[in-house]
Formats: sequence, structure tokens, C-alpha cells
Amino acid sequence: MSGYCDHAPGHPLHGPYHDTEYGFPQREEAVLFERLILEINQAGLSWETMLRKRDGFHRAYHGFNVDKVARYGDKDRERLLGDAGIIRNRLKVDAAIHNANVIRGLRASHGGFAQWLDAHLLDDAGKRRDKAGWIKLFKKTFRFTGGEITNEFLMSLGYLPGAHRDDCPVQKKILKLKPPLDPAWRRKL
Repeated sequence: MSGYCDHAPGHPLHGPYHDTEYGFPQREEAVLFERLILEINQAGLSWETMLRKRDGFHRAYHGFNVDKVARYGDKDRERLLGDAGIIRNRLKVDAAIHNANVIRGLRASHGGFAQWLDAHLLDDAGKRRDKAGWIKLFKKTFRFTGGEITNEFLMSLGYLPGAHRDDCPVQKKILKLKPPLDPAWRRKL
């Protein structure tokens, strides 16, 4: 399953992320939004680049405050495109702003982003939503969320399996937190 369990432990950036964040269930809107922004911006780059630029993203996107990012206009877009502390890509910047507005809408329709994710754990047939189903849903709902971005986003939050191997000590910690996939965590969907 996860080769990340082999190379991340002990690494100055990957280690802490692997041990305390990757695959751990999250509920806070800002944390979910951060993860979505980072996954979108990672497209075509290494995850290490994203971890190195994480503080820059935090500053540039006002601590991943959905309401503030949703109100960004042309001046903010230009500020972001000129910020060397983040990935300066117009499509990715526009996706962050668009997706912030989508998340605001999820508050009204579902109570929030985490609740929207939970509401879609099962497909229309009442079965656990598989990777293909999630990808289709994300492409319909958000911008710049292709297959790999959606997969990594959901895996990093425990909605899809594969973040850690069964024999990884971190996996045991995560299972105690009852991730969204528990008890299906150990089964292939």
C-alpha cells in the first residue's frame, strides 16, 4: 500500500506530516480547506515542495479562512500570483477562490464541508462510495480536482484507504480515532 510509510519517518518535513496528519480524520473547515488547496497546488510538483511552502500558503490565504478567500477579488489574485512563497498558477489560484465559495455554500446545504463529505460516504445504492464515485462527485462540485488530487485529498483525511500500511504504527493511532472509513479501512473498496 503506502510507500510513504517507508520514506517519511525521520524526514524533517515528511516525518511530522506522516506521523501526525496524513490519514488522520479532520473536521475543521480551515484544515480541510488547507488540505484541498495544498493538494490542488501539488499537481505537477512534489509533496515536499508543498510542505516547504506550507507557511507561505498559510500567510497568503489568510490562514485558510474560507470566508476571506471567498471574497478575494482581482487585487488578491494579483497579490497571490506575485507571491513567491506559494505556487503562482492562475488556474490554481482561481480554483482556491472558487472552491472557497463552494465550501461556503456547503454550510447552507449540509452544515459544512466535513458534513458534506460525511453525507457522501455512501453512494446512491447505499454502498460505500468508491474512488471513482468520489472523483466524479468532486469534479462536479469543485474546480481543479482531478483523480489524483481527489484521491490524495480523501486518503489524507481517511475517506479513502491507502494512507498507511496496516503494519505502520501510525495506522494504529488513526484507527483509534475512528476515521470515516472505519471499519472498512482495511478492506479494498
